[in-house]
Amino acid sequence: MTTLTRSDRAALERLSAHPSLPAVSRIAVQVAWLYLLWSQRRRSRIDLSLLDDHMLRDIGLSPKDAARESSKWFWRP
Repeated sequence: MTTLTRSDRAALERLSAHPSLPAVSRIAVQVAWLYLLWSQRRRSRIDLSLLDDHMLRDIGLSPKDAARESSKWFWRP
Protein backbone atom coordinates (compact mmCIF):
# COMPACT_ATOMS: atom_id res chain seq x y z
CA MET A 1 0.00 0.00 0.00
CA THR A 2 1.30 3.43 -0.91
CA THR A 3 0.59 6.26 1.46
CA LEU A 4 1.47 9.83 0.75
CA THR A 5 2.30 11.72 3.91
CA ARG A 6 2.25 15.47 4.31
CA SER A 7 6.06 15.54 4.31
CA ASP A 8 6.15 13.42 1.13
CA ARG A 9 3.84 15.89 -0.58
CA ALA A 10 5.91 18.85 0.57
CA ALA A 11 9.14 17.20 -0.61
CA LEU A 12 7.71 16.41 -4.04
CA GLU A 13 6.33 19.93 -4.40
CA ARG A 14 9.68 21.48 -3.46
CA LEU A 15 11.53 19.15 -5.80
CA SER A 16 9.24 19.81 -8.76
CA ALA A 17 9.46 23.58 -8.19
CA HIS A 18 13.26 23.59 -8.02
CA PRO A 19 14.40 25.97 -10.80
CA SER A 20 17.70 24.21 -11.60
CA LEU A 21 16.05 20.83 -12.08
CA PRO A 22 16.17 19.73 -15.73
CA ALA A 23 12.83 19.68 -17.52
CA VAL A 24 12.84 15.89 -17.89
CA SER A 25 13.44 15.51 -14.16
CA ARG A 26 10.61 17.92 -13.33
CA ILE A 27 8.30 15.87 -15.52
CA ALA A 28 9.47 12.65 -13.84
CA VAL A 29 8.74 14.14 -10.40
CA GLN A 30 5.28 15.24 -11.54
CA VAL A 31 4.56 11.76 -12.93
CA ALA A 32 5.71 10.22 -9.64
CA TRP A 33 3.47 12.64 -7.74
CA LEU A 34 0.50 11.75 -9.91
CA TYR A 35 1.16 8.02 -9.51
CA LEU A 36 1.27 8.33 -5.72
CA LEU A 37 -1.89 10.44 -5.65
CA TRP A 38 -3.80 8.00 -7.85
CA SER A 39 -2.53 5.03 -5.83
CA GLN A 40 -3.70 6.65 -2.62
CA ARG A 41 -7.14 7.43 -4.07
CA ARG A 42 -7.51 3.87 -5.36
CA ARG A 43 -6.54 2.34 -2.03
CA SER A 44 -8.78 4.61 0.04
CA ARG A 45 -11.75 3.95 -2.24
CA ILE A 46 -11.20 0.21 -1.95
CA ASP A 47 -11.02 0.56 1.83
CA LEU A 48 -14.20 2.65 1.83
CA SER A 49 -16.04 -0.01 -0.15
CA LEU A 50 -15.14 -2.60 2.50
CA LEU A 51 -16.71 -0.69 5.43
CA ASP A 52 -20.02 -1.94 6.79
CA ASP A 53 -23.03 0.29 7.50
CA HIS A 54 -22.12 0.74 11.16
CA MET A 55 -18.60 1.93 10.32
CA LEU A 56 -19.95 4.26 7.64
CA ARG A 57 -22.33 5.85 10.15
CA ASP A 58 -19.37 6.36 12.49
CA ILE A 59 -17.63 8.49 9.87
CA GLY A 60 -20.83 10.27 8.85
CA LEU A 61 -21.45 8.64 5.46
CA SER A 62 -24.48 6.86 4.16
CA PRO A 63 -24.01 3.59 2.27
CA LYS A 64 -25.21 5.37 -0.87
CA ASP A 65 -22.56 8.12 -0.48
CA ALA A 66 -19.86 5.52 0.16
CA ALA A 67 -20.91 3.50 -2.88
CA ARG A 68 -20.84 6.62 -5.06
CA GLU A 69 -17.37 7.60 -3.84
CA SER A 70 -15.89 4.12 -4.02
CA SER A 71 -17.16 3.60 -7.57
CA LYS A 72 -15.24 6.61 -8.89
CA TRP A 73 -12.22 5.99 -11.08
CA PHE A 74 -8.87 6.67 -9.41
CA TRP A 75 -8.17 9.75 -11.52
CA ARG A 76 -11.41 11.48 -10.49
CA PRO A 77 -11.12 13.75 -7.43
